[in-house]
Parts: sequence; structure tokens; C-alpha cells
Amino acid sequence: MPELAWFAWALLGVAALIVGLSKTAVPGSGTVAVAIFAAVLPAKESTGTLLLLLIVADLFAVLAYRRHTNWRALLRLAPAVVVGIVLGVAFLGIANDEWVKRTIGVILLAVIAITLLRRRMLGPVAAEGPHRVAAATYGALGGFTTMVANAAGPVMSMYFLASRFPVKEFLGTAAWFFAIVNLAKVPFSVGLGLITVPGLVLDLVLVPLVVVGALAGRWLAGRLDQVLFERLVIIFTVVGAVYLLI
Repeated sequence: MPELAWFAWALLGVAALIVGLSKTAVPGSGTVAVAIFAAVLPAKESTGTLLLLLIVADLFAVLAYRRHTNWRALLRLAPAVVVGIVLGVAFLGIANDEWVKRTIGVILLAVIAITLLRRRMLGPVAAEGPHRVAAATYGALGGFTTMVANAAGPVMSMYFLASRFPVKEFLGTAAWFFAIVNLAKVPFSVGLGLITVPGLVLDLVLVPLVVVGALAGRWLAGRLDQVLFERLVIIFTVVGAVYLLI
């Protein structure tokens, strides 16, 4: 069992609840969990430990929203995501913990700024051309950030928000996206030494809280207003990104 202070365990418990909640209700809040894990554990080790909890939460999200998935959007994203994951693996091979945290923080803030500006100037993504450009950009960033720090939630949330998906279609498409991508990352994470025995023990302790968070999020999602939902995604994304930078 990892030797952690009581307040560190408390923070990790809160993060586990947020992991479940982020998969079934408010995707942007997952960045807060990423930040907590990176603060309590070494940054690289935290990504492997958090990954397994995310996969557990993915199962609940897929079961809850499997009928609300936009498969066309997922297929459009796939090539760029693969490129991003490969770049992320290369980056993890040379970067230290500090570089990992700061790089992700900068990317998240840049994505938020670009997305908000784009929505104000161009409105929703409507034409096939912008779809392809946005899919390539967000897909590559999503693949990179999910491999490096499990932080693709905000990146992909910005893409889905720009596409104006309704709440359940947003959650269903995100559920399948992350379920597939996170499972694909496991071999890379093992090869890079990000998944460790102490991390597995930690996951076993925290899994029940992930389940509680996922069930609570499922109840909450049906009661969220579309405008409030989008604002919460953006707010949690900004908070998590700023924390990673400081």
C-alpha cells in the first residue's frame, strides 16, 4: 500500500468521485481529478494509476449512454487521435514530470481560448470542411493529451461543444471515444512503466468511489440544463488547466 498522509488519501478519494462524475455528467470536471493525482503522486506515475480508474468509469458511461453515440464523429477523429497518441508516447519518453504538467496546462488553456473565439465568430461547426479541420486539430491534441496526462477530456469537450451536441449525445459520443482510447493506451502505459504495483493497489481502494461518482452523475445528467452543462464544462476545464500551470 502506498505511504500517503491522510489528507492525500482524502484528496485522492475526492478525485475518484470526480472521475465517475466526469464520465456520466460533467466531462470537463475530469481535469480536476488529473490535477489532484498529479499533485499527490509523481506526475508520470499518476497517469498510469488514474488510467485504470478512468477505464472503470468508462464502462458505466458506455452502459448509460450507448444509444446516444455519434459514430460518424468518432470515425472522423480516429486518424488524428492515433497520431496524437504516438506523439504522446514519444514525449513521455523524454519529458520529466514538470514538463508534463506545464505542457498539458498550456494546451488546455489554448484550446479553451480558441474554441470560445471560434464559437463567437463562426457559430457551430456546420460545413464539412470545418468538420475535417476541427477533427484533425482536436483529434491530434486529444490523442496527445490523453496519452501524456489523461487530460483529453477538456480538449474533446471543446470539440463536442463546438459541434453543438445535445447533452446525451455529447456524453454518449465521449463515452465510447474514451473507452476505446483508454483501453488502447494500456499497453503503452505498461511499456513506459506508468502502471505500477503500488498504483494498482491504490486503484483497488479507490474503485468503489469511482462507482459512486458514476452513479451520482447518471442521476444528475438527466437534470442538467444544456446551457448550464456547457458552462460547467468550460469552468472546470479552466480551473484544472490553471492548476497544472501553477
